[in-house]
Amino acid sequence: MTPTSACRSFRTVAPMSRREVLRAGSLGLFGLTLPGLLQGRARAAAVPRGGRAKACILLFMWGGPAHQDTWDMKPDAPAEYRGDFKSIASAVPGLRVCEHLPLAARQADKLALVRSMTHGDVDHLTATHFLLTGRGVPNRAGSEHEDFPHYGALLASLGRGRGPLPPFVSMMPRVPDGAPRFVEQSRGRGAGMLGPLYEPMRIDGDASRADYRVADFSLNADVPTERASGRRDLLRRLEDQRRLLEKDPRAAALGTHYNRAFSLLEARGVAEAFDLSKESDRVRDRYGRNIHGQAVLQARRLVEAGVPLITVFWQNDGITNVSVYWDTHSRNFIDLKTRLCPVADQALSALLEDLAQRGMLDETLVVWTGEFGRTPKVGQGVPGGAGAGRDGRDHWAGVFTSVLAGGGVRGGYVHGSSDRFAAFPAADPTRPADLAATIYHCLGVDPEMQVRDRLDRPLTLCEGKVIQPILR
Repeated sequence: MTPTSACRSFRTVAPMSRREVLRAGSLGLFGLTLPGLLQGRARAAAVPRGGRAKACILLFMWGGPAHQDTWDMKPDAPAEYRGDFKSIASAVPGLRVCEHLPLAARQADKLALVRSMTHGDVDHLTATHFLLTGRGVPNRAGSEHEDFPHYGALLASLGRGRGPLPPFVSMMPRVPDGAPRFVEQSRGRGAGMLGPLYEPMRIDGDASRADYRVADFSLNADVPTERASGRRDLLRRLEDQRRLLEKDPRAAALGTHYNRAFSLLEARGVAEAFDLSKESDRVRDRYGRNIHGQAVLQARRLVEAGVPLITVFWQNDGITNVSVYWDTHSRNFIDLKTRLCPVADQALSALLEDLAQRGMLDETLVVWTGEFGRTPKVGQGVPGGAGAGRDGRDHWAGVFTSVLAGGGVRGGYVHGSSDRFAAFPAADPTRPADLAATIYHCLGVDPEMQVRDRLDRPLTLCEGKVIQPILR
């Protein structure tokens, strides 16, 4: 990415209407207005901070990982259900996982596996909303502006975060030409009904490339220092005029956005947070020299810099003639063995190991999940799915597994179970709303707090129950 195109890395998916512009005062560089920030902090101060986590890294395995071929093996099931893989022992006695997750198996004492996740949506684009917000899509035919807010957007509205960096970051590199763009169409990725002021900062660069840049955090080549200084002077004059309007709190935000932009340009710590060359070759190799591994490493650096929530979406690897993402309608076992599990295993295990060594794991919640699982039987198609080849599995939301670690989560623990065919919960069925309540609780946010949408309607943040057994 060149310096002149660097700003195109910062994207928001929802344009503001004229009414919203007038209502908000102006659109901030990363979607924050001073009134909104102050109101959010006031609301956050009123919420009891019971959780340990100061930040969350959400590793979203878009496409729906096959739970019975990763975290919930069924070695005693008939061959057409159990598949091709064997299970291996982990660091926790009695806890076995897929043979292609050996590094994560060694870190199992840090993991809580929720093997009884369940909901009823087998559509990629809307099922993501369940896992990223805790709720179903309010209107399947509606726009994402009507969606419930992503966890990060809610934290942003509460004024979470420290320093000049935005409070909500989404790692979602650009899709290669010709490859499916489904992730970019998924629901629940942004601020939804909270409005575009709380959309995430999107990082769309490939962190594994030698020329990776999120932004140079310096002036573009066509903006000389003299012109920047002139803009500063103009800003000061506008600030003098703005003070005449201080009785209107919306007007008070107008200059704040420009100050924030200049602060980002000038803050050395901001540039360093995105500079992966500061990491040793050993650390970068440990995460994996690939697009996912380096994105996860970038997320860890952002947590260190004070960002409270980072979503790392699984990236399309550019292979267009076979299954992409974790959507293994065909080549399920080939792709899990060669393309998916090894990369995910290396990155997750490196992150847990790295956070623990840095003394950050207790205050950083890590969540590894997809939007659903895969069909119990190999080659099985389902209504609403997309079918399955002889060596594939279709979409399945009847049961699947989500994994949590750090941030007050009890390691070496399995919550719930699936039946012998990995088709439905056999014990402790757990809804995405329950996972959402647990994430909020760990982050010190009351899941039952009231939030207001852009029409000022009160809504309960989360309708689920905290999964208490997985907490320390």
